[in-house]
Amino acid sequence: MKNILVVGGSNGIGLAVVAELAARGTGKIYIIDRVEPDISLSGGNVIFKKCNLLDGDLSVLDEITDIDALVITAGFGRVAAFEDLLDIEISNGFKVNSIAVIRIIKHFYNKIRSKNDFQCAVLCSIAGLVSSPMFSVYAATKAAVCRFIESVNIELEYEGYANRILAVSPGSVQGTRFSGGSNDLLQVGSLAREIIARMESRETLFVPQIEVFGEVIERYKKDGHEYGMHSIGYKLKNGRVSSVPQVKVGYLSGTFDLFHIGHLNLLRRAKACCDYLVVGVHRDASHKGKVAFIPFEERAEIVGNIKYVDRVIPSEPEDDDVYKKEIVKYDCLFVGSDYKGTERFNRYEAYFGDKDVQIIYLPYTEGTSSTQLRDCLMNSTK
Repeated sequence: MKNILVVGGSNGIGLAVVAELAARGTGKIYIIDRVEPDISLSGGNVIFKKCNLLDGDLSVLDEITDIDALVITAGFGRVAAFEDLLDIEISNGFKVNSIAVIRIIKHFYNKIRSKNDFQCAVLCSIAGLVSSPMFSVYAATKAAVCRFIESVNIELEYEGYANRILAVSPGSVQGTRFSGGSNDLLQVGSLAREIIARMESRETLFVPQIEVFGEVIERYKKDGHEYGMHSIGYKLKNGRVSSVPQVKVGYLSGTFDLFHIGHLNLLRRAKACCDYLVVGVHRDASHKGKVAFIPFEERAEIVGNIKYVDRVIPSEPEDDDVYKKEIVKYDCLFVGSDYKGTERFNRYEAYFGDKDVQIIYLPYTEGTSSTQLRDCLMNSTK
């Protein structure tokens, strides 16, 4: 292969694949992920491009036209009873684990469905091949991808194309952040090399530790119900169940009168720092000694229809009231950088000092502002 794209290449198995290829001195290695790798990589031409698959915006793919290999390892899940999963965890799981994967493959499908050599691998899961109680939604997202890959490979074969998509279905993998661990290339390096080799051989399914998981799959095929009962007991007995939602909730408030690019930038930057963004809209502008031009209901509807916003609520007099009253138990409180050092946010910083809440000051957009628009309207009226 010459140039490769690794989606989710900043962590875990994806990072190990990048490191292996970089050490070999291959061509360009594109990484698409939410954050840059936290491990320095030597050798190779590694190019990082930021992308949050939860946004559904895959326009960054248009900038990558010269690849002849694709590896997708992005994904997440939580071992928990279905009743304990949040609605947003379910939605986000399918967005990242299933929909984004299929859309990315669709974007490059003309390269896969070609006489030219193109290699592709997708990180699936053993959970996608068998029933997985206490891991139900994650298993469903991976099962969707497993069936998708199996079906597309048959289409490719039927049409006479030699390229294939490799479904990699491991069990629990040490040396990744998936289960709250940390990146350790020594632990996942051999797996990364095996994935690359099997992808280059145009295989369609790779189950690491087949000597262990092959038996698991056979047990499931023999008696799915008995296997499922054993699986749930194993997870509970070994303390694998997590009570911590895999969602970072963010909150910000504003009047959002005369909506403009500064408002959009604020919402975009906030959503980039969290998984679920709640926005509190002020009922009026009296806290600033002003009158809002646009009625509250209309401002709330405008904000609620911005793709970066997951939920809109009427704001409270103080942002920490939303947390104290448990209206929204957020993990991040966002505000424009022009508020840093004010009495109000110094007070917030003191309150949240012993709580697991981060106050994030976002850059203020120079140029257009509500004050400017308000002044223009007032002067025009006069």
